Amino acid sequence: MTQQQAFDDALTTRIGQAAMLLHAGDREEARNRFAALWSELGDGGEALHRCTLARYLADAQDDPGDALAWDLRALAAADAGRAGKASPDAAQALRALGPALHLDLAVGYLRLHHPEAARLHLARARGALDALGGDDGHVRRIRTGIDELARRLDRDPGGPLG
Repeated sequence: MTQQQAFDDALTTRIGQAAMLLHAGDREEARNRFAALWSELGDGGEALHRCTLARYLADAQDDPGDALAWDLRALAAADAGRAGKASPDAAQALRALGPALHLDLAVGYLRLHHPEAARLHLARARGALDALGGDDGHVRRIRTGIDELARRLDRDPGGPLG
C-alpha cells in the first residue's frame, strides 16, 4: 500500500465517522470534524474527497446560505475532477454525483427564494441522470427528488421551501 492509499483510506474512514455523527444528530460535532478534514485536505486534495466533504459540510449547516455555499464548493470540486487529473474511476464517480449535486443546489436556491436558479439546477440534474445508469434505490430517490421539486416549483414557484 502506498502512502497516498493509506492517506485516502484513513481520510475515508474519518469522513465516515463524522457522517455517522451527522446521521445520529450531532450536527455540531460532525460539522467541526468535517471542517477539520477540509482544512487538512486543502485545495490540492483529491476532487472526489473534496466533493464528498463539501456535500457533508452542506448537510451539516444550520444556515441555508452556508449550506448552499458548501454545495457550490462540492459542484466546483466535481467539475474540477471531471476536467482535471482524476482517475477514470474517480471521474466516473464524480459524473454519477452530478444529478444529486444539482438537485441539492436546486433545493438550496429554492430555500433562499431564488426559483429561477432552482429551475436551472433542476434542469441540470435531470440532464445529468444518464450518468447514473441502472435503477437501484439511489437512482430512484434522485429521480423522485427531481420530480417532487419540479412539482413544487410548478405549484408555488416563489414560495419558501421548508
